[in-house]
Amino acid sequence: MKCPFCNFADSKVVDSRPTDEGSSIRRRRECLSCGKRFTTYETVERLPLMLVKRDGTREPYDRQKLLSGVMKACEKRPVPQARLEQLVDEVEQKLFGTLEYEVSSKAIGEMVMEQLKNVDEVAYVRFASVYRQFKDINTFMEELNTLIRENEKK
Repeated sequence: MKCPFCNFADSKVVDSRPTDEGSSIRRRRECLSCGKRFTTYETVERLPLMLVKRDGTREPYDRQKLLSGVMKACEKRPVPQARLEQLVDEVEQKLFGTLEYEVSSKAIGEMVMEQLKNVDEVAYVRFASVYRQFKDINTFMEELNTLIRENEKK
């Protein structure tokens, strides 16, 4: 592993431990040239996943785009960043567990909304308003009324 400080090509592993419930390994390394320490993460390489958008175009799945959308929905809400990461991890686990090479943006949006509903209802409505492209206040109110009915059943 190349040192990020001096670019020396060799380092030694000082400490290794599992992270993210065993899905990756965190390694503390020490450069054999300058002696500085740095951290690397080792994860399983996944097959590329293609996202099929509403208009039929395809693009590579991007975790950061998904996380960014969830973060926007949760902006100024009392939802910790770690919980958002966990939500995206759970969605990804379902996505990569299907063994499909292509997934529709609709399927991902539905998975996110299902998770957000349990995390923060305001964030859920925000995400739904963008994802479902609410055309007017009536569509917005229909979604709110559905959410209210579900809460009353609980």
